[in-house]
Amino acid sequence: MIDHAVSDLQVDVQVALTEIDEDSEPPSAAQLTRWAQRAYSAVSDQPAEVTIRLCESEESHSLNKAYRGFDKPTNVLSFPFEGMQDLPPELAAELSIPILGDIVICHPVLINEAKNQQKSLSDHYAHMVTHGILHLCGYDHQDDHGADEMETLETRILAQSHIANPY
Repeated sequence: MIDHAVSDLQVDVQVALTEIDEDSEPPSAAQLTRWAQRAYSAVSDQPAEVTIRLCESEESHSLNKAYRGFDKPTNVLSFPFEGMQDLPPELAAELSIPILGDIVICHPVLINEAKNQQKSLSDHYAHMVTHGILHLCGYDHQDDHGADEMETLETRILAQSHIANPY
């Protein structure tokens, strides 16, 4: 596991929430950035850029149906950027750093899951950001080996922020 004090990950946070209850505010852009950078620095030392988008259930539902075939909103979706090689050379040259991809987090789903799992909303967000970053870096949980590897790595990364094992 690579573990750098400073991450080479630039994070763009987009908040597309229409209603935010003061009892269930999402973490700040700065906090989301710290979690993303911590997760990324555990697995890569290459510069990259990622977008983290916080959305409502309708957007998550639409994306989950279109890209995964599931007719419901979900907690987190990761969209790796795989088109760098397809960009015209002049456009690729304009990009200062490679684009890792996009993470879309559904705020209402996280609120419900945090309540049902009896964990803080902040800790659940940290887990979903970490989970999304690892997916963008090629980790998956399609089989038992991949799931064990990913869960172990997530738990180790979250422990650095004093967050309990989410599993």
